[in-house]
Amino acid sequence: MNSAAARGIEAGSVDSQLADLAAASLAKEAGAQGAGGIGFEGVTVAYKGSIVLADFTLAVRPGEVLALIGPSGSGKTTALRAVAGFVRPVAGRVSVGGRDVTDLPPHARGIGMVVQNYALFPHMRVAENVAFGLRARHAPETEVRAQVESCLAMVGMAAFGRRYPRELSGGQQQRVAIARALAIRPDVLLLDEPLSALDAQIRHAMIEELARLHRSLPALTVLYVTHDQSEALTLADRIGILRDGRLRALGPSRELYRRPPNRFAAEFLGGANLLPVVIETPDAGNGFSEVRFGTTRLRALRPEGAAAGETRLLCIRPHNLTFVPGDPAANTVLARVHEVRWKGELHDLTLEAEGRTLRLASVPLRAPPEPGAVVSAYFAPDEATLLADEGDG
Repeated sequence: MNSAAARGIEAGSVDSQLADLAAASLAKEAGAQGAGGIGFEGVTVAYKGSIVLADFTLAVRPGEVLALIGPSGSGKTTALRAVAGFVRPVAGRVSVGGRDVTDLPPHARGIGMVVQNYALFPHMRVAENVAFGLRARHAPETEVRAQVESCLAMVGMAAFGRRYPRELSGGQQQRVAIARALAIRPDVLLLDEPLSALDAQIRHAMIEELARLHRSLPALTVLYVTHDQSEALTLADRIGILRDGRLRALGPSRELYRRPPNRFAAEFLGGANLLPVVIETPDAGNGFSEVRFGTTRLRALRPEGAAAGETRLLCIRPHNLTFVPGDPAANTVLARVHEVRWKGELHDLTLEAEGRTLRLASVPLRAPPEPGAVVSAYFAPDEATLLADEGDG
């Protein structure tokens, strides 16, 4: 990591007490203005006749962090731009804080927005960048100065007000962009891939800063668009997964990861192992079903409406597979090791069982098995779910 980046992390870590005081002040002001929240009601957006967001309905609760993820072209950024007012729906309505903003221009929506390329004005110093939105709203100069000072302190950039953007690291510039978005005291903050231009170590530090920031501003509603699943899982209260302009899955982050509702959600969020199985005993007791994978009998959480003879997909996360049985009731799958990759903090193994590929993610192994070795892989029945075998979900 270069020295400028290191200084960026250091600057973001110092003076945390001042940052917390500034955040508390902003939170009090935001609370006086009322709660936020975002609503999409049957929103459809089309570009040149091509639908990119289709009949999109979603409610983001006041004070919630909701992340939208999905492959490129899935419609997640379009949804965010519809809230910001940069695209107009051909059908449906958008609301912010219970107020219909569908026909309002962007500047009248009371929204803060941060994009991936920072979008700072290069000819303005840091303090002037943060003050821009306030001055555009003709705020009194005493209020501008106080708010700029407060927001820069909140993001750990109080000492950088006189610098130009070119004199800052990428992480520092993104902090300034966040301060500028918060300076207008928005009820809603839109984040569009805000960390994608940063290197891995700075990005990790910024994720922690964003989490701290929201803890300090619990009334702030955040809609976060990202390609990075780890960012979404770390920051979001709930996650929405889009594909082809439609919402394919929505739920609390932990629950959506552990119990995905369909194949696409299981594969896209976390890369689950999906094995074709046949249900033999729908209700095997204690909330489990007994299934057959090839010639192997296994147990998994019982799905609603399961019937004997039905084909399902057994969903197991790579880190829930292990070479050490956790308890006597653990499921056992015999597999042949195909590939072993050491990634520093974990070993990533590719296995083959019953003609199917399995991924196993383990803490570093002292003596990892060699390719070609036959091993026993275990997983707990309550860590496996059964999904309807409906193609891509």
